[in-house]
Amino acid sequence: MAVKGECRPGRRATVRLVVGESDTAVAMSSGDVPVLASPRVLALAEQASLTALGDCLPEDQTSVGAWAELEHVLASRVGDTVEAEAVLLGVHGRRLEFSVTVRGGETEVAHVRHRRTIVERSRFDDSQQRRAPVAGSGDDGPPGATTPRESS
Repeated sequence: MAVKGECRPGRRATVRLVVGESDTAVAMSSGDVPVLASPRVLALAEQASLTALGDCLPEDQTSVGAWAELEHVLASRVGDTVEAEAVLLGVHGRRLEFSVTVRGGETEVAHVRHRRTIVERSRFDDSQQRRAPVAGSGDDGPPGATTPRESS
C-alpha cells in the first residue's frame, strides 16, 4: 500500500477545544473531578493528527488510530481553551508517527505520541467487517509491549 508523496514528515495541524461539561472526567467516567478528561485529550490528539494528514491519502485509503502514549500533566477546567498541535514525524510503510502537544495558552497540558495505520477504506464496508483486525500488521505497539489483562 503506497502513501501519496504529500504525506511527508513535517505536516502539522492545530485543533482547539473549549472545555465543556461533557469533556470532563466526571462526564466521561474516567475520574471524579470536573476537569478535562484524559480520554478527551487523546481524542483531541487523534483529531489533530487526522487533520494534519488532510487529503494526502488516496480516496480508497484512510488512517485509523493504532497506538498512543499519553502524559497528561496539568488539569484544565470547564471554560478553559486548549490547543492540540500534531506534527507528522515519520512515515514507515503503513505506519504514521505523530507527536502531539496540548497547551492551555503557553502552558503544556499534555503530550501524546500517536501512531496511525493506513488501511483500505473498503475494510469498513459492512461486507468486510468480519475480517482481520483494523491495525492488522502486528506492529501496533512499541517493542515488548503487552496487553493488560484484568485479574480475578
